[in-house]
Amino acid sequence: MRNSRHGICAELNATFVQRLTPSIKMAANYNNIANIYDLLSRTVFGNYIVQSQVCLLRYLPSGSHVLIAGGGTGWILEEISKLHKQGLTIDYVEASAQMTALSEKRNYENNLVNFINQGIEDFTPAQPYDVILTPFLFDNFKRNKAVMLFGRLDAMLKTNGVWLFTDFVLDEQKSAWWQKLLLKTMYLFFRITTHIETSELENMDSCFDQRYKKQFEARFYGRFIKAQVFQKF
Repeated sequence: MRNSRHGICAELNATFVQRLTPSIKMAANYNNIANIYDLLSRTVFGNYIVQSQVCLLRYLPSGSHVLIAGGGTGWILEEISKLHKQGLTIDYVEASAQMTALSEKRNYENNLVNFINQGIEDFTPAQPYDVILTPFLFDNFKRNKAVMLFGRLDAMLKTNGVWLFTDFVLDEQKSAWWQKLLLKTMYLFFRITTHIETSELENMDSCFDQRYKKQFEARFYGRFIKAQVFQKF
């Protein structure tokens, strides 16, 4: 992500926080690598991808209405069910049909999970959410689309709602050389296999600075992965 305090949300305005925001077409589709995605992730990052998301789940209140945006293969549902065996209503929105099919096979106990095979950029909910989880979502988008998508998601979250955020982070001045090389390699791989449209990370911090209070932050894998909890005010 670009490490500018002014960030991408200097461009965010009232238009972006309404449900009438124009649809944002996302180029990437993970169908081709769905069956090996978790293996690839663990080969490169060990268990840190998992840890970065699991550490956020203690901020998930009982009885919540939850949106998971881009949930991948669905392993997070099993981790959630370890803490909440019932009482949650989860809209699981995933653009890849193969990823959605894998997710449907997970054990989510007695929680109600609605599997929605649709890009989150095109999804419109029936009602706002108590919690939104975005695991490694924004790194799929170019600058302008990331801004618009943030606005759409912000409009879906209730006041005082909780946003669970995980993604890669890169500081051009402070990040290690191997992190920069790894990031370039990752983007090259995903552009070939999933047709992802971007090749660089965007800094989402200033988006949250405008309307959210940070409750928690943790770093993993040499500070290359960031996990954060925000509450909307």
